[in-house]
Amino acid sequence: MDKALLVQLLGSAAAVALLVGLSAWARIARPTASLDEAAARELLAQEFPDHAIEAIWIAGDGGAVIARAADAALVLWRKGDGYVARSAAWRDVVATGASEGCVRLAAVEGAPRLRLGDRIWPPAEAAA
Repeated sequence: MDKALLVQLLGSAAAVALLVGLSAWARIARPTASLDEAAARELLAQEFPDHAIEAIWIAGDGGAVIARAADAALVLWRKGDGYVARSAAWRDVVATGASEGCVRLAAVEGAPRLRLGDRIWPPAEAAA
């Protein structure tokens, strides 16, 4: 093996190691703060600009929001370093029962189990 081939091999190995390190670093999710009412309203306004929010319910861990807009439920939940937004019929969302401190929203595609904390389910806004 001559010197030029060895230098090329070592250079290629270093470049591959650098790219592997960069891709591993890029997948580290940045921490997201828990949602409060102001942040939830801002996210809902971005995701659902045509809906007038009547009431907001924030999950106990601050990682999910359910909002009522007329007869629609607007749902946001944390996924990685961002949020996923979905909508469903309000009656289907509040019909879901709590189990072991969590709520599974079967009517919302892909929704995880929402942690209640000290919150009650269904929210008081459901009666309105």
